[in-house]
Amino acid sequence: MDWSSLNPQQRQAVETLQGPVLVLAGAGSGKTRALTCRVAHLLETGVPAWHILAITFTNKAAREMRERIDRLTGGMAGEAWVTTFHACCARILRRDIDKLGYERAFSIYDEDDQTAVLKELSRKLNIDDKFLPVREIKARISEAKNRLLSPDGWFQQSARDYRCQMISDYYREYEQRLRASNALDFDDLLVKTLELFSQHPPVLEAYRNRFSYILVDEYQDTNYAQYMLVRLLAGQTQNVCVVGDDDQSVYGWRGADIRNILEFEKDFPRCKVIRLEQNYRSTANILDAANNIIAHNEGRKEKTLWTEAGEGEPIRLFSAGDEREEAAWVCDRIHQAQQAGEKLGGMAVLYRMNAQSRVLEEMLVRAGIPYRVYGGTRFYDRREIRDIVAYLRVLVNPADDVSLRRIINTPRRAIGDATIAELPRAAAQNGVPIFNAMLEPPETLASRARKSVGDFAQLLTWLMALRESMPLSDFVQTLIEKTRLEMQYLKEDSEEARTRVENIHEFIGAVREYEEKADAPTLEAFLENVALVTDLDGMPENQQTLTLMTLHSAKGLEFDTVFIVGMEQGLFPSHLALVEGRIEEERRLAYVGVTRARKRLYLSYAMQRMLFNQMQRNAVSQFIEEIPSRLLDNEWNRRAQPIVNPAVRTREQIVAARNAQAAARDFAGGRSGALHIPGVQQGFSASLASRFAAQARQVALFQPGDRVLHRKFGEGDVLEVRGKNGDCRVVIEFAAYGIKEFVASIAPIVKVDG
Repeated sequence: MDWSSLNPQQRQAVETLQGPVLVLAGAGSGKTRALTCRVAHLLETGVPAWHILAITFTNKAAREMRERIDRLTGGMAGEAWVTTFHACCARILRRDIDKLGYERAFSIYDEDDQTAVLKELSRKLNIDDKFLPVREIKARISEAKNRLLSPDGWFQQSARDYRCQMISDYYREYEQRLRASNALDFDDLLVKTLELFSQHPPVLEAYRNRFSYILVDEYQDTNYAQYMLVRLLAGQTQNVCVVGDDDQSVYGWRGADIRNILEFEKDFPRCKVIRLEQNYRSTANILDAANNIIAHNEGRKEKTLWTEAGEGEPIRLFSAGDEREEAAWVCDRIHQAQQAGEKLGGMAVLYRMNAQSRVLEEMLVRAGIPYRVYGGTRFYDRREIRDIVAYLRVLVNPADDVSLRRIINTPRRAIGDATIAELPRAAAQNGVPIFNAMLEPPETLASRARKSVGDFAQLLTWLMALRESMPLSDFVQTLIEKTRLEMQYLKEDSEEARTRVENIHEFIGAVREYEEKADAPTLEAFLENVALVTDLDGMPENQQTLTLMTLHSAKGLEFDTVFIVGMEQGLFPSHLALVEGRIEEERRLAYVGVTRARKRLYLSYAMQRMLFNQMQRNAVSQFIEEIPSRLLDNEWNRRAQPIVNPAVRTREQIVAARNAQAAARDFAGGRSGALHIPGVQQGFSASLASRFAAQARQVALFQPGDRVLHRKFGEGDVLEVRGKNGDCRVVIEFAAYGIKEFVASIAPIVKVDG
């Protein structure tokens, strides 16, 4: 087979077949190609397919690898195991789990099955879920299994307090329940395989003899159990090739251990290290920025990405006044890219946490830009947000049975499945909505159920009356408190629960923002706005759409144009990471984000940001400061040239200049410099304020089609000019705020270039 198309390092990775090999593959360096070609080369040299084990992290990646190998070899992959860790272990256990006392026809429990078992155990042990949530128990058990710890072992390495003792007891009971049901959970697939190998050496030896050559992709993402599996299978031949990039190890929070790749040479002393540093994805400027960011990490393998492609465009940096201006800037740049012929499918907006998507989604809807949220749930479709919205819909329309069914036992209030089934039957019998049936609970219900249903109906009735006498945002906050929607997550000690609480705070912030901007805010109108945002769910899948995703979700993907928003200290890197000393993983995440871009990279940060219902004023991210200024095109300093000559010679001009300076200070809030503003509120520069003073006396300058700048609403297009002189009115369409009409002589409007 001809490997001439490979670069020297890739070819070395393909042709070094004996002994341990560590391939340090930088972002976009062609690691997948090198890995598949290595398997093809093994087959070409006469290695039987059944001697090869190639492990990836996803079924999709495994499927694509097998297809590539078959194309290269003419279908020789045959009996080679090209699979994931969990699928590999399941296959092994199907053959030999009987040696551990299980039946071979064991069940594999998913997360819902796990939850059901743990909930049953909670009832058996009489433990209140509010005190020890099932989600926390499940997370701790998974953590223990990934570290190969028994219930007692986990307890010894924990805080060893009463709460940890209870979790340990749960873990023990849970394992007994799985055993009695002849079932394994997802983590058990690895644990039981290692247990099988440990207790039955002949089985391990058989698989060592079978798998003479082992290849592992994304090795930096392996946990301890996966690491041990690779170590055991490598055996005496140690023909194991791992491919990964320590600079892209960003899953520490879910068990990945970067030490597995950093210490590979210690585990395999005869290891050959090959570095893939030539990048085939990004321009030189983007790679230069990524190299400079990641160079600040100490715990890493040295490598520097480079490319034969040109420098490319500079990295655009934008300083926004707030998150809405940032979102409008993104929309404006997307429109510009579309006008230049770029497809939406080649663009992505990345952010540190899911809650940031809310303002982006709202602005994209208003700007008419179709999008999809990748690797997560849309803000208004997230469970905790849908629960709040369902409550609000019932308060507006008590006949909304769908929303009522969602909230009737959310949070849990002792209204069981039997009761939930009986209420619709009683309502239908009397020809009324479910809510009406709840006001007078049917006699067919048990007394406790009748009381729970009656109490909930009273709560809803009270909230219906309350909303008429309170500001909208205060009312929403009161609803969340009285229904305990937030409290249910505050009691949990998990990353998922913290994220849900953050999203709830973000929702309150969205209500408050709506309340401040609307002339006559109502709950009905707010719900309409929410419906507008979520209407895009019906968009055809084949439609070209912008991609929104977290930085974690972006790993492994690439786009022509990438926006990374929220580059602020405390947001990215996160406050928690700074407090806990996890800055290096955050920096690796920044490296991942930057290297997703093929041609264009946009970075932005906001001077202030409403997040989690709190106004935050953060400094610019240290990751931006780690990028050399020569690589950045700072759009804050690029503004249109003034129309009015700045020279001041007459008394009138002096007065006008002073007024302009005062206006500039007021508009800009003390900020200086010149900016071409594409979105929402941003301050005027002195030159723009001078133009405002001049144009206030020359209102006839405004014409339909003019691009103008408003102090509060940002940039917009003049649709119509009505009247003359002092009575002149200007109708303007703003991307973020729709159509507005102003008196030209007094409105803070200036014409901008371009």
